[in-house]
Amino acid sequence: MAREFTRVGVVGLGTMGAGIVEVFARNGVDVVAVEISEPALARGRATLARSTDRAVARGKLAEADRDALHSRVDFQVGLDALHTVDLVVEAVPEHLDLKRRIFAELDRVCRPDTILATNTSSLSVTDVAVATNRPQQVVGLHFFNPAPVMKLVEVVRTVITAAEVVDDVEALCARLGKVAVTIGDRAGFIANALLFGYLNHAVSLFEARYVTREDLDAAMRLGCRLPMGPLALLDLIGLDTAYEILNTMYRRGGRDRRHAPAPLLRQMVTAGLLGRKSGRGFYTYDKPGSSKVVPDEWTPAATPADADGAREVTRVGVIGAGTLATGLVGLFGRAGYQVVSVTGGAEESIGIGGAVRDSLDEEVRRGGLDGADRDAALARITWAATLDQLADVDLVVEAVTGGPGVEQTLFASLDEICKPGVLLATTCSSLPVIEVAMATGRPADVFGLHFVDPAAAVPLVEVVRTVRTSAEATATARAVCAALGRTAVVCGDRAGFVVDALLFPYLNDAVRMLEAGYATADGIDHAMTLGCGYPTGPFALLDAIGLDVALAAQRALYRESREPGLAPAPLLEHLVTAGYLGRGTGRGFRDHTGR
Repeated sequence: MAREFTRVGVVGLGTMGAGIVEVFARNGVDVVAVEISEPALARGRATLARSTDRAVARGKLAEADRDALHSRVDFQVGLDALHTVDLVVEAVPEHLDLKRRIFAELDRVCRPDTILATNTSSLSVTDVAVATNRPQQVVGLHFFNPAPVMKLVEVVRTVITAAEVVDDVEALCARLGKVAVTIGDRAGFIANALLFGYLNHAVSLFEARYVTREDLDAAMRLGCRLPMGPLALLDLIGLDTAYEILNTMYRRGGRDRRHAPAPLLRQMVTAGLLGRKSGRGFYTYDKPGSSKVVPDEWTPAATPADADGAREVTRVGVIGAGTLATGLVGLFGRAGYQVVSVTGGAEESIGIGGAVRDSLDEEVRRGGLDGADRDAALARITWAATLDQLADVDLVVEAVTGGPGVEQTLFASLDEICKPGVLLATTCSSLPVIEVAMATGRPADVFGLHFVDPAAAVPLVEVVRTVRTSAEATATARAVCAALGRTAVVCGDRAGFVVDALLFPYLNDAVRMLEAGYATADGIDHAMTLGCGYPTGPFALLDAIGLDVALAAQRALYRESREPGLAPAPLLEHLVTAGYLGRGTGRGFRDHTGR
């Protein structure tokens, strides 16, 4: 039977420590809340009061329950006040020497059977544990901020943590209404190991001026449905905190270059640009500690400088007979463009026509479109079987599927057929856009339009400009995306563009973590959904995307960079070879045959 904890201690009453105090007290546990001085104690008390008052104001907590919660908390200065507690959770800043000193003192002060836990998010729990004479009773309890809201707790066992200690804290997490994921003592644990590699990669893209900060954040919010963009999230976390976590992960995690802090991150920390807490990070805030973003020298103009150069587009050609082409035909028709849909023949045109009508009918049923607008959209569509009918359009969007060389051959043909001034766009994400552009005699008029799947639902389009794409073509692409009701993010011509360049390495890292036996697929998915607020865990997402699609994307990223950390995980390659491709085949990382 698991041990019952009736009185616990929390050391360090910053935002995280005060949140942990609240979690315990909300669930009927008496808490001794400890700080180093009276002023620090007063700040911790005020932090707890603000949080609980806010919960009352929002209807999340009754006034009587708030008062009862506060009555369970005993605020004290000094570690000696912890001599009677059953469990201590340390939540002081991420400095190993400081934590080791505290744990050595806790070992002296606390009863022999007291369990000592650290809330560290990046340091070695083992390094902390050996500062005591009871390392078998030391464990990591990594809560996520804000602790009263986030459901995940990473329970970190060392090689010497007693099994009964792990059992006891797992039972405590369940009592607190948390989901415990138990893992070994490895740099970054689950969530930080996956999250900070992605954040560091995002900084590198911004540092290289590959994409603006606004477009980078918009791409990941809209394209992956994340609650925050990576640069905004770094400002919230604190750039100094992020730097320390990455540096620790790099040193302890095998010196993977993807965890070596981006030079820009170090420079900003040195300059005191720490994010929200300093009033300036990747964005500028109206005052330190505020979440309100204010304009600065990096803020884009309301109207892009190249907007006046956009060409007029009234007639659009869409080439292809697949799902993407079908969605684009309906999207352009609904937006008021005259559309010429070129398929492989009459049979394909009939199939696409039916699918477009069905999609628009569904919008009518949902109330997003009225019948007259549906009929008008359908009337704007012309069905064609040959490319010759694209001679007079203003823009051609290619959405074909095929093997290597198909896009180049197609664009060479379009170059011959289309009148001068017609813009040519490819939706292909597996081939550099410049290779398609150079198959034509008009590379300045060629760009990428990457509609993130599903195109009809995701409000994001990546506009990919090559080194030959003209400013006029880019401006026209922006204008067309706006007319479609989509947010355009402009980026350079690199493998993965923005969304896939950040998404697939994160997914690949998750596969490597599973492959190493560090955590289960369920544990990793829980860590990212419950700990980081992601809408879907990495393995659920991989099974939905298709493992073959993920492998092809990862191979493209690796071929371009030759970065060892981007090499596809062997487990991913093996599953694809075995035909386990995800939901579509009934088996991927999970078995979907019975669902």
